[in-house]
Amino acid sequence: MRGDRDGLLVLDAGTGIQRLGAAVRGSVGRIDLLLTHLHMDHIQGLGFFEPLSEPAREIHIWGPSSPTLAQRPRLARYLSPPLFPIRLRDLPCHLTLHDVPPERFEVGGFEVEAELVCHPGSTVGYRISERNRSLAYLPDHEPALGMRAFPAKPEWTSGFDLAADVDLLIHDAQYTAEEYQQRIGWGHSAMRNALAFAALSGARRFVPFHHDPTHDDAMLDQIDAAVRATGDLTFVLMAGTEGSTFEV
Repeated sequence: MRGDRDGLLVLDAGTGIQRLGAAVRGSVGRIDLLLTHLHMDHIQGLGFFEPLSEPAREIHIWGPSSPTLAQRPRLARYLSPPLFPIRLRDLPCHLTLHDVPPERFEVGGFEVEAELVCHPGSTVGYRISERNRSLAYLPDHEPALGMRAFPAKPEWTSGFDLAADVDLLIHDAQYTAEEYQQRIGWGHSAMRNALAFAALSGARRFVPFHHDPTHDDAMLDQIDAAVRATGDLTFVLMAGTEGSTFEV
């Protein structure tokens, strides 16, 4: 994400962060990386992010706290042998690690809010605002867990405060309704529950995210077409395709 000020705000560090690193190679400016959690699919691109190898680069990594280990030793489990040849401590950039605070904080001109959400392990979602524009990012989220009927009241819904009335909501929509019945408690949402969450939150635009790896493009197109055919959406549905650019 880029706002009105210099610097770059990055959400999570999956494999796509390698291409981002190549695109900003050699450019000046601070980079802030907001991690939602430390599951491998959200950090496995970190070791291939070129700016981490630039001695003059200032990089800040933010992530949820843990009751057992600080951020550095948890990240070092991945960035160290035998999983990776280079240790976190040997990276030449100017690296600072932060636990996300419980109150709002500012990063590169953006106002950021983090809140624990329903997903196994220490996991947060983010609300990012600049002036009168806002984005909510909840890529791994199961707000329907434990609900007799979903959606429920906002005050009982995980992640609601982060997503309330945002201009753009990026939210977990991994499963079909049938798949979800076999995976309740895994920390992800069925598309229908993600749509219900988007409607409850009052989001203006919704991007379904975290597609199941077994869903090919044809299947995702079918799911998208079926949702649009209902004609009762209260928001603009935007396909979460690789390489998409959104202006908030």
